[in-house]
Amino acid sequence: GNNVFEGGFLGLDNIGVLNRSMPFPPGVLLEQADGTAWMAMYCLNMLKMALRIAEHRPTYEDVATKFFEHFVYIASAMNAPSEGEGLWNDEDGFYYDVMHLPDASRKVMRIRSFVGLISLFASDVISSDSLKQLPKFRRRMAWFERYRPELARGANIQRNENGDILLSLVSRDRIGRLLERMLDEDQFLSEFGLRSLSREHLAHPFSVDIDGSVRSVHYEPAESTSGLFGGNSNWRGPIWMPLNYLMVDTLRNYASFYGRGLTAQFPSREGPRLTLTQIADEISRRLTRIFLRRTAYDSSGETGRPLYGGVDLFQNSPDWTDHVLFYEYFHGDNGAGIGAGHQTGWTSLVACLLQELASSAPS
Repeated sequence: GNNVFEGGFLGLDNIGVLNRSMPFPPGVLLEQADGTAWMAMYCLNMLKMALRIAEHRPTYEDVATKFFEHFVYIASAMNAPSEGEGLWNDEDGFYYDVMHLPDASRKVMRIRSFVGLISLFASDVISSDSLKQLPKFRRRMAWFERYRPELARGANIQRNENGDILLSLVSRDRIGRLLERMLDEDQFLSEFGLRSLSREHLAHPFSVDIDGSVRSVHYEPAESTSGLFGGNSNWRGPIWMPLNYLMVDTLRNYASFYGRGLTAQFPSREGPRLTLTQIADEISRRLTRIFLRRTAYDSSGETGRPLYGGVDLFQNSPDWTDHVLFYEYFHGDNGAGIGAGHQTGWTSLVACLLQELASSAPS
């Protein structure tokens, strides 16, 4: 009832301390940063489709307005400034799940994982050209900004010099703080893409006592050592192509609004400041390295493809070496393929990244 979502399995398997597809201990409730961000993203996806249709069928402006309002309520709740509300932790500069316990206390689940980064996905740019064709929607948005300013602030409604509008779950300054962590090679940024859990949890696992039972999350770059979900799926360190693809797409979306006005160090602390388009390209290159022979991108003298790890048959046999498999996920440190070898439903998204890199390269 407060526009912050809880309960249910969100597809990130064992990324947290609780199995979210099973009942929790009595009196325990988990407000989910990723579940709330997914719903905000859903609203913006529906809004985008409704606006496109409304350009030809004006009655869809009412549908677009409905999803705009839902997004505003969700974003305002997730970013609530009042203490004891919202999911943003200003001390760490990160979004976390929050556990409500039977004694009415709140416990912030300070696990730095993709759970907190998914908030970036909930963003969309509405062009000035589209807005000119949508007078009812434009008036409704203006009404919210004038008469519900506290809600509008939570939705981070921004305009650029072209008259385009950005709707974003994450404010500009928080984007910068999230990127600082995400682009840190000691945290999320691997040689082969973005890890699902920060590598800092290798030395500093997260633990919590729930009803007398201590549960922990620590960095595991390969197969899961926990029995959750049969132990055959792991979100506590490996690189997953679908989330990486969504992050690359998200960075390009923000870049279309901010242009060169928003940059970040890549890698954090020691790298040059790059635009978000350049950062999207660099993450894409790291993801594609998983599938390429090392001789294509480094001069170390090593050969073979990272995805085949130490499997000599796949690395060297002419019957296998050029028949690239689309593994389910990849080792967070060395890029080796793990899990099922036929996940073309999502790992083949790397083909889109290759295409984007080729189209953006100088001719």
